[in-house]
Amino acid sequence: QVQLVESGGGLVQPGGSLRLSCTASGSHFSDTDMAWYRQPPGKSRELVARIKIGGGTVYADSVKGRFAISRDNTKNTVYLQMNSLKPDDTALYVCNGWQFGVGAYWGPGTQVTVSS
Repeated sequence: QVQLVESGGGLVQPGGSLRLSCTASGSHFSDTDMAWYRQPPGKSRELVARIKIGGGTVYADSVKGRFAISRDNTKNTVYLQMNSLKPDDTALYVCNGWQFGVGAYWGPGTQVTVSS
Protein backbone atom coordinates (compact mmCIF):
# COMPACT_ATOMS: atom_id res chain seq x y z
CA GLN A 1 0.00 0.00 0.00
CA VAL A 2 1.42 3.36 -1.06
CA GLN A 3 1.44 6.22 1.41
CA LEU A 4 2.04 9.86 0.55
CA VAL A 5 3.41 12.39 3.03
CA GLU A 6 3.48 16.12 2.26
CA SER A 7 5.67 18.76 3.86
CA GLY A 8 6.72 22.36 3.33
CA GLY A 9 3.50 24.24 4.00
CA GLY A 10 3.24 27.23 6.29
CA LEU A 11 2.49 30.92 6.57
CA VAL A 12 4.01 33.24 3.98
CA GLN A 13 3.51 36.88 3.02
CA PRO A 14 2.06 37.84 -0.37
CA GLY A 15 4.77 37.75 -3.00
CA GLY A 16 6.72 35.11 -1.11
CA SER A 17 7.70 31.57 -2.05
CA LEU A 18 7.32 28.06 -0.67
CA ARG A 19 8.39 24.64 -1.86
CA LEU A 20 6.17 21.70 -1.09
CA SER A 21 7.42 18.13 -1.07
CA CYS A 22 5.53 14.85 -1.27
CA THR A 23 7.33 11.60 -0.61
CA ALA A 24 5.83 8.22 -1.49
CA SER A 25 6.48 4.98 0.29
CA GLY A 26 6.67 1.72 -1.60
CA SER A 27 7.89 0.98 -5.08
CA HIS A 28 6.83 1.88 -8.62
CA PHE A 29 6.98 5.65 -8.04
CA SER A 30 8.46 6.05 -11.50
CA ASP A 31 5.34 4.37 -12.92
CA THR A 32 2.99 6.81 -11.20
CA ASP A 33 1.51 10.05 -12.45
CA MET A 34 1.76 12.59 -9.63
CA ALA A 35 -0.21 15.75 -8.98
CA TRP A 36 -0.89 18.51 -6.50
CA TYR A 37 -4.46 19.54 -5.72
CA ARG A 38 -5.66 22.23 -3.36
CA GLN A 39 -8.81 22.91 -1.42
CA PRO A 40 -9.41 26.53 -0.36
CA PRO A 41 -11.58 27.13 2.71
CA GLY A 42 -15.22 26.46 1.90
CA LYS A 43 -14.49 25.42 -1.69
CA SER A 44 -14.06 22.18 -3.60
CA ARG A 45 -10.75 20.56 -4.41
CA GLU A 46 -9.05 21.69 -7.63
CA LEU A 47 -6.08 20.52 -9.67
CA VAL A 48 -3.00 22.72 -9.32
CA ALA A 49 -0.41 20.82 -11.35
CA ARG A 50 0.29 17.32 -12.68
CA ILE A 51 3.50 15.65 -13.79
CA LYS A 52 3.21 12.47 -15.81
CA ILE A 53 5.48 9.43 -15.92
CA GLY A 54 7.32 10.81 -18.92
CA GLY A 55 7.75 14.25 -17.37
CA GLY A 56 4.97 16.11 -19.15
CA THR A 57 3.28 18.74 -17.03
CA VAL A 58 -0.13 20.37 -16.78
CA TYR A 59 -0.98 23.50 -14.77
CA ALA A 60 -4.11 25.28 -13.71
CA ASP A 61 -4.42 28.63 -15.46
CA SER A 62 -4.36 30.42 -12.12
CA VAL A 63 -0.82 29.21 -11.32
CA LYS A 64 0.86 29.19 -14.75
CA GLY A 65 4.12 31.11 -14.68
CA ARG A 66 4.23 31.12 -10.85
CA PHE A 67 4.28 27.44 -9.84
CA ALA A 68 6.50 24.61 -11.07
CA ILE A 69 6.04 20.89 -10.47
CA SER A 70 8.96 18.48 -10.64
CA ARG A 71 9.83 14.97 -9.56
CA ASP A 72 12.86 13.04 -8.42
CA ASN A 73 12.29 9.35 -9.02
CA THR A 74 15.46 8.43 -7.10
CA LYS A 75 13.90 9.94 -3.98
CA ASN A 76 10.26 8.96 -4.64
CA THR A 77 9.43 12.64 -4.27
CA VAL A 78 7.41 15.24 -6.17
CA TYR A 79 7.86 18.95 -5.54
CA LEU A 80 5.77 22.06 -6.04
CA GLN A 81 7.75 25.30 -6.19
CA MET A 82 5.37 28.18 -5.56
CA ASN A 83 6.48 31.74 -6.29
CA SER A 84 4.70 35.11 -6.23
CA LEU A 85 2.15 33.73 -3.82
CA LYS A 86 -1.20 35.46 -3.47
CA PRO A 87 -3.84 35.34 -0.72
CA ASP A 88 -6.03 33.37 -3.16
CA ASP A 89 -3.43 30.59 -3.04
CA THR A 90 -4.37 29.91 0.58
CA ALA A 91 -5.53 26.29 0.75
CA LEU A 92 -4.86 22.79 1.93
CA TYR A 93 -2.45 21.36 -0.64
CA VAL A 94 -2.86 17.64 -1.21
CA CYS A 95 -0.55 15.27 -3.06
CA ASN A 96 -2.08 12.72 -5.44
CA GLY A 97 -0.72 9.69 -7.21
CA TRP A 98 -2.31 7.64 -9.95
CA GLN A 99 -0.97 4.33 -11.13
CA PHE A 100 -2.39 2.16 -13.90
CA GLY A 101 -3.98 -0.95 -12.44
CA VAL A 102 -3.90 0.49 -8.93
CA GLY A 103 -5.88 3.69 -9.09
CA ALA A 104 -5.55 6.92 -7.16
CA TYR A 105 -4.20 7.59 -3.70
CA TRP A 106 -3.91 10.73 -1.63
CA GLY A 107 -1.83 12.29 1.11
CA PRO A 108 -3.34 14.06 4.15
CA GLY A 109 -2.32 17.49 2.89
CA THR A 110 -0.24 20.45 4.06
CA GLN A 111 -1.69 23.89 4.81
CA VAL A 112 -0.48 26.94 2.92
CA THR A 113 -1.59 30.35 4.19
CA VAL A 114 -0.70 33.53 2.32
CA SER A 115 -1.31 36.57 4.47
CA SER A 116 0.34 39.76 5.62
